[in-house]
Amino acid sequence: MSANYENIRRQRGAIEAFFGNLPGYKGYKEKEMRREADRLLREALVRDYTIQLDRITAVQNRVLEALGVEWMSALGALKTALQTLIDRIRHAPQGYAGFFDAVRVKEEQLDQLEAFDQQLVGELEKIKTALDALERAASDPVALQTALAQANQAVRATADLFAQRNKVMTGV
Repeated sequence: MSANYENIRRQRGAIEAFFGNLPGYKGYKEKEMRREADRLLREALVRDYTIQLDRITAVQNRVLEALGVEWMSALGALKTALQTLIDRIRHAPQGYAGFFDAVRVKEEQLDQLEAFDQQLVGELEKIKTALDALERAASDPVALQTALAQANQAVRATADLFAQRNKVMTGV
């Protein structure tokens, strides 16, 4: 279980703890707390990935001054790819399934969702590293080409990983 889940669990009040011992309610509440932990993790991911997105704007400005406008399209495409990923994380389903929903989310699926979201934390580090290299290469066209390719690959790999999350939700 994640740290967010454990924090939510510890913060339950006495009345909620009492209801937690009732048959049927306990499992329902456990799932709700896990969904909340997943939502909190994804909100943190959105915030951290957005910080990385803002770094690309600074690189664009440095590259524009040092090398000119011909790099703006490639840097803009990287920025768009990262923004698209952020939007997908922000608006991803939480693993909720109502009583009459066709797709039911089971405990093992919630575990898989949490595992995917935790992997996104590791992918964030890869993107940070790629953007560090991009910042260092802002005035050297050869180094910039290599760093840009690596940054695009890091964002693409993260987007592919996140796409797998949707397959867990839908079973497709």
